[in-house]
Amino acid sequence: MNTSSAHKTVRYKRAFAIGVSLNIAFVIIEVAYGLIAGSLALIADAGHNLSDVVSLLLAWGASFLATKDETDKRTYGFRKATILASLTSAVLLLTALGGIAWEAIRRFQHPAPIEGVTVIVVAGIGVVINAITALLFLGGKDHDLNIRAVYLHMVADAGVSLGVVVAGIVIVTVGWLWVDPLVSLIIVVVVFMVTWGLLRDSVNYSMDAVPNTIDLPVVKEFLVAQEHVVGIHDLHVWPLSTTEIALTVHLVVEHDVLENHFLRQLQDDLQSRFGIEHATIQVESAQEKNLCALNGPGLIRETQSPGEIAQGRPDVRP
Repeated sequence: MNTSSAHKTVRYKRAFAIGVSLNIAFVIIEVAYGLIAGSLALIADAGHNLSDVVSLLLAWGASFLATKDETDKRTYGFRKATILASLTSAVLLLTALGGIAWEAIRRFQHPAPIEGVTVIVVAGIGVVINAITALLFLGGKDHDLNIRAVYLHMVADAGVSLGVVVAGIVIVTVGWLWVDPLVSLIIVVVVFMVTWGLLRDSVNYSMDAVPNTIDLPVVKEFLVAQEHVVGIHDLHVWPLSTTEIALTVHLVVEHDVLENHFLRQLQDDLQSRFGIEHATIQVESAQEKNLCALNGPGLIRETQSPGEIAQGRPDVRP
């Protein structure tokens, strides 16, 4: 079991439980009063909150799966489940947004009266609940894609609920019924903007793209700057999960460097400098007769200056 992932799951277990409970209760309240008041804005917000409940459950379940032990079939365990959960959450949310937008456009053509006071009170409760839920995940939003997704959704919901309050006040004071579907469309736009970033990152993570937190040229510069290293090849950096980053690389050295201390120190440095927790490093001699099968003749390069490395000069073969 990955102890780091296990610690994070335990840390947020209570936050997930509270967040799910609060949002389920609020969805029930919003749907009930939305139907009573005839407010599409309330029902739209309830639909979004329901998708957030699903996202919370997916993120919670995936975080738990990520702590399960590796098997002969899944040598990295179920860590990718966190990425699949965030991707599924984004797709479900975008689908829901399409339905909300369609109904809002229809309501523009056929406006219906609503009970403004009811809308104001219920949406006001939503502002409080969503703000509390967002605060539960504030500490992890910069370190975990799943947690960031939950946090951003809750912040967006708080803002959207505030918008619904404003719509209710306008309808009560001046009677503009078209404000209700307008707020629904604003909900769609705001949430879409948040969800698009989540979808983009989730797709990139699922395709093993280099995480946004990693500057690959800087990692290359760091590796070739190590003592005795004359070149590198087959460097790969990818996300094992939404919280863990892996690296594999072949280091070509001027003479055999097989000491465990060298490898352990390099792994520790990669974790402390770049947050790369799982580094697999192969050390090879620069002698041509001992070349790795993945590093053919002529591919070893003398170490270049940091500036040339950053400019993509052929001193390394990624």
